[in-house]
Amino acid sequence: MSGPRLYNVYCDESCHLEHDGVPVMAWGAVTCPESEARAIAEAIRTLKIAHGLKPTFEAKWTKVSPAKAAFYLALIDLFLADDRLRFRGLLVPAKAQLDHARFDQSHDDWYYKMYFTMLRPVFTAPHRYRIYLDVKDTRGGPKTRKLHDVLANSLLDFERQAVERVQQVRSHESEPLQITDLLIGALTYANRGLATSPAKAAIIERLRASLGQQVLSRTSTFAATKFNILVWRAQEAAG
Repeated sequence: MSGPRLYNVYCDESCHLEHDGVPVMAWGAVTCPESEARAIAEAIRTLKIAHGLKPTFEAKWTKVSPAKAAFYLALIDLFLADDRLRFRGLLVPAKAQLDHARFDQSHDDWYYKMYFTMLRPVFTAPHRYRIYLDVKDTRGGPKTRKLHDVLANSLLDFERQAVERVQQVRSHESEPLQITDLLIGALTYANRGLATSPAKAAIIERLRASLGQQVLSRTSTFAATKFNILVWRAQEAAG
């Protein structure tokens, strides 16, 4: 493969609020070549229909249930088998240990630093990227612009050539974003030590069986390109 390519990067986050009472937080991104995005979305819609769901059904972690377990396991299998799809995640396993005052930063400042830390291994010159964020709240517009600024400045991409755009999309309209939601849901669930759902536990076991037993709880090796996560601990990094 030669020459620059254009990639779509579908980003989501889980338990990212500072005082939500949840001990862990995570960011995640599913990437694929822009030229393949439509075909991937169509394959996922076909999978939904095969499992008796509407093609517009929104797959997400909070909807995983025994009645839909077979579909969600098939969706995980689709992700694992499709070489066009890759996942990068960042897990903060002990949110209570964060000490923003020590580093003279706000939670928002740190949030954007973590977003860049999560995405940094995704970016490879001379390729170009389009970032798509799940619509979360009314702060989406300013947040999107701020993230684009942070990414451009951190990459010295002042002409916005590497990161072409950062924009919001609605997850029910984006099948790759639904996979991101599913994978970071599994990441946070596994690291909270929860055992409330056999269907969710089955997804976690499917990922571990394919990728390794420690895949959801340990920083990945550099060579792990299909499913790569960083476990970020407050005592190991300054800010």
